[in-house]
Amino acid sequence: MAAEPTTHELIARHRPTLDQALEAIRTRAYWSPHPEHPKAYGEHGSLDAAAGKAAFDALLGTRLDLGQPGTDDWVGGEVSPYGIDLGVSYPHADIDVLLPAMRAGQRAWRDAGAEARAAVCLEILKRISDRTHEFAHTVMHTSGQAFLMAFQAGGPHAQDRGLEAVAYAYAEQVRTPDTAEWTKPQGKRDPLALTKAFTPVPRGIALVIGCNTFPTWNGYPGLFASLATGNAVLVKPHPRAVLPLALTVKTAREVLAEAGFDANLVALAAERPGEGIARTLATRPEIRIIDYTGSTAFGDWLEANARQAQVYTEKAGVNTVLVESTDDYKGMLANLAFSLSLYSGQMCTTPQNLLIPRTGIRTDEGPRSYDEVAADLAKAVDALLGDDARANALLGAIVNPDVKARLEAAAALGEVALASREVTHPDFPDAVVRTPVIVKLDGSKPDAEAAYLSECFGPVSFAVAVDSAADAVELLRRTVREKGAMTVGAYTTDEEVEQAVREVCLEEAAQLSLNLTGGVYVNQTAAFSDFHGSGGNPAANAALTDGAFVANRFRVVEVRRQA
Repeated sequence: MAAEPTTHELIARHRPTLDQALEAIRTRAYWSPHPEHPKAYGEHGSLDAAAGKAAFDALLGTRLDLGQPGTDDWVGGEVSPYGIDLGVSYPHADIDVLLPAMRAGQRAWRDAGAEARAAVCLEILKRISDRTHEFAHTVMHTSGQAFLMAFQAGGPHAQDRGLEAVAYAYAEQVRTPDTAEWTKPQGKRDPLALTKAFTPVPRGIALVIGCNTFPTWNGYPGLFASLATGNAVLVKPHPRAVLPLALTVKTAREVLAEAGFDANLVALAAERPGEGIARTLATRPEIRIIDYTGSTAFGDWLEANARQAQVYTEKAGVNTVLVESTDDYKGMLANLAFSLSLYSGQMCTTPQNLLIPRTGIRTDEGPRSYDEVAADLAKAVDALLGDDARANALLGAIVNPDVKARLEAAAALGEVALASREVTHPDFPDAVVRTPVIVKLDGSKPDAEAAYLSECFGPVSFAVAVDSAADAVELLRRTVREKGAMTVGAYTTDEEVEQAVREVCLEEAAQLSLNLTGGVYVNQTAAFSDFHGSGGNPAANAALTDGAFVANRFRVVEVRRQA
């Protein structure tokens, strides 16, 4: 049996990767240590496709014992959006027992220092990466993502975001030196001399409240940012997406214990059906940091009520694309069609509103009326999803009944430019797979405004007719200011329109993508380079990932002594 790694060995093993991550966040250039292609796995201890699927299958119907203190019950009940009953049960914790146990290990974790903590976090990520195929199936069967998306977004892209958070956490902690010699001249008298020591200290226990759609991608930034800055982390998964985060917790506990730290620095808080423990946990005095992705209503509640904690929320917004003109009409339509279709629009970055002048737009193929643009986009989506095999690979499954209900109700809101259709999945006949709906709305009518100024999460988009480009810009400003936006897109060949859109996004703090016509889409962001959200509009109060996301998870305490 191999010897358990010491922190010195982990630092030596992972310091080169940490240095590359630090360089990447400095330059914002493309970099990733985690391969995106499934065939890249299967060597150096990682699971290949067959082994990953076998590992996932072996989990079904089992009890996932994490060895946590305070376990008073076993809970479960996840059913895949593809129709499979996962049958996995998880420990239910007596919080009054678990939270004190989590605090017990924080002193040694704090004293280990920023570099050792980063190395342990990178070892956790490395072991998760080696099991990417297994994790992909857990994400697929809890979120409804199609397999390749679950593999990439739930695997390497999520791991990138976790590593990015570790890099930012390390950079912020070492900004202040460990020690300093302070000497102040006193003229003819002896100088005043002090030695000073500076220690980053954690806030306390961090709570990660997981989401259903992207359990790892949205969960890893907060988890690793808090752990790397010295905090214990309690992970409360969404009841329909427990397995990916439970496996993450299990891996973290194993690495922590092997490295000589308390495994209880990371723990799981699974819940009974309908228990709703997030509210109880969020207001416990021991919880000092909260990371949350989900509905605006609960995000607002956390910000208002979890007053003892530093709260980071990614909530909801109304993402908007302004379409004024383009020099690549086919490329624009193809890009938008993919953006509207990917994962059935169940991404917080998917465009909802397409603002199109009612007088039409200029293109490289000549002028196109508002009606023609809506019709051409509908044809582009149809062409993209016309083959059921391709449609299943892009759409995945509808994650919950609420999304299906919104999709079915949308057709009554206006004239339908593209009707949604059912798609049968050959391997999972019980999966609910639907193509997007596009509804035409008149932006000047109050009843239409009620629709397009509300978030309609899922495969629903509105082609909103506006009087002019200037009106589109002002509607964009109002939308971001009042409702928030994770993403904004614009298509224009007019410098004045581009500048006006850019100014709105700078003033309202919204991330902008201009004239995307190739293989990069408005609803995708790259770790180490792109910021996910800004923290500056109502959609989110934090960005993934920047210095502000990590710097308030610890404090620097100074000890001075006479030299």
